[in-house]
Amino acid sequence: MIRVLVADDEPLIRAGIRMILSSADDIDVVAEAADGREALELARAHGVDVVLLDIQMPVMDGLTALAELPRAAPGARALVLTTFGERDNVLRAVAAGGAGFLLKDTAPAELIQAVRAAAGGNAFLSPVATRFIVDSLAAGPAGPAAARAEAARRRLEALTPREREVLALLGEGLSNADAGARIHMSEATVKTYVSRILAKLGCDNRVQAALLARDAGLDAAG
Repeated sequence: MIRVLVADDEPLIRAGIRMILSSADDIDVVAEAADGREALELARAHGVDVVLLDIQMPVMDGLTALAELPRAAPGARALVLTTFGERDNVLRAVAAGGAGFLLKDTAPAELIQAVRAAAGGNAFLSPVATRFIVDSLAAGPAGPAAARAEAARRRLEALTPREREVLALLGEGLSNADAGARIHMSEATVKTYVSRILAKLGCDNRVQAALLARDAGLDAAG
């Protein structure tokens, strides 16, 4: 069983997440916390595998708790819950190394998928969250610096034309299924390509790869 802690200061949000996750046979919500400090204490006490962390919480916010989690509960993985209005916080969460980033209106099946991915040691970023993060970074006043763009283009030289095509779709924030439909490829095959792309580029997750695609000016046309 995957042992999960839900940390959010809104009881209704916690109840909704618990209800969704409890529908999965392999997930057990073992504790709930209303703030970051309580989340760390309960994560340590219950030996959880995955922590769902809201960013905005009293006493201790989710980002501070995220930074402290490795010391409080070594091995626990954090999925960060966010909303569209939290651009700066989301970017800080990316830098802090969360195992995944989800919007609070994420579909139930995707939430379950994210918990399973995090428990398995993988990063999970929903297509909507990926697009939000990438677009937020691309919305800077001057865009990517020329040196950064050139460095990104050099890294992409390691990819085959087909891999570049798949990467361009990641840059658009498409899911594996949607990317496959776009280029007439099965979802499983796209997943294989994504894993290969991440390995070649030295990226930990889809967001990092998508940012490289955007920095390099890569689009679906190649």
